[in-house]
Amino acid sequence: MMKKWFIHSQALLGMLLVQLFATGMQILSRVILIQGAYIFSLIMYRHIVGAICVAPFAIYFERGQAKKFNWRVCFWVFANALAGMTLSLALFYYGVRDTSATYAVNFLNLIPISTFLASIIFRMESLRIGTWGGRAKGLGTLICVAGAIITSLYKGKVFYIGHHSNHAQMIIVAAPQINMLRGTFFLVGSCCSYTTWFIMQVKLAEVFPLRYWRTFLSCVMAALQSAVIGACFNYSKEAWRLEWNLQLITIIYSGALATAATFCLISWAVTIKGPTYPSMFNPLALVFVALSEAILLGEPLHVGQLLGMVLIILGIYSFLWGKKNEMHLPQEISAAAGPSYSPDESVLEIDI
Repeated sequence: MMKKWFIHSQALLGMLLVQLFATGMQILSRVILIQGAYIFSLIMYRHIVGAICVAPFAIYFERGQAKKFNWRVCFWVFANALAGMTLSLALFYYGVRDTSATYAVNFLNLIPISTFLASIIFRMESLRIGTWGGRAKGLGTLICVAGAIITSLYKGKVFYIGHHSNHAQMIIVAAPQINMLRGTFFLVGSCCSYTTWFIMQVKLAEVFPLRYWRTFLSCVMAALQSAVIGACFNYSKEAWRLEWNLQLITIIYSGALATAATFCLISWAVTIKGPTYPSMFNPLALVFVALSEAILLGEPLHVGQLLGMVLIILGIYSFLWGKKNEMHLPQEISAAAGPSYSPDESVLEIDI
């Protein structure tokens, strides 16, 4: 009994750390992007650090296992890196720059819902509306969509936490003008890109099942893609230069903690608690980021934003409850309800 409680406490602490890492990543990214950091250089260096950190795990845990490299594997690694690491992160960072970290995290919480809808369209999952789990997933999807609409369109009363007159200027200098419409389009594009990535994960796992090696190769490929695409838009030395400043700290932090450490913690939690468990903590990042951004950066909080956050959190928990409920259906009932798609555990956990 004591051992079980200790394992549960470790899993809980690990998932709280994951959300704290994500919160720090959002705040640091928001600051350096406003200060003018070049997004594609940030993505390239982040994935170089991520590849370096994941490589030891690939070499140690997957040593001696057969690695079949062919054109099919290369294609899916390339597509996986392009959709889920290069484009999704680039669009997300542009969205964060034009809006706020709190607003952007709302869209990250919608990704499981958009992945679920895409899975239904491609017949990889059935809604199962005749079961309680199916109804909970459908209701959760509608609530999340309503929350996203309210967050995007309704502002309401504005209030601040603490003193805000010159608070933001103490941390951020020469902040650009907010462009919510353009930022929303970027974030929607990022959400769609992440959804495509999660659909691709199934195929990549089939052709190359080594988890750590495919993460390492995807990081290397994403770094190369970011370098090529970024150089097409800006090849000046200033855009790619690394200095001893907050940008370098953000790169090391994102590669070591937000990518490598997060991946290892999630993989460990899945082995002892199941694939749904890490996803249950995702909405905490939304709360952490909102409070941190309001306190540290002096960003205002809107009533519509808070209402949308509550709806999205309720919706995601309804969806996850339905998903978990379906996993416990008897085999004959599950078969009668229709085909089901069992995604890789990463489907509901977003690397940001």
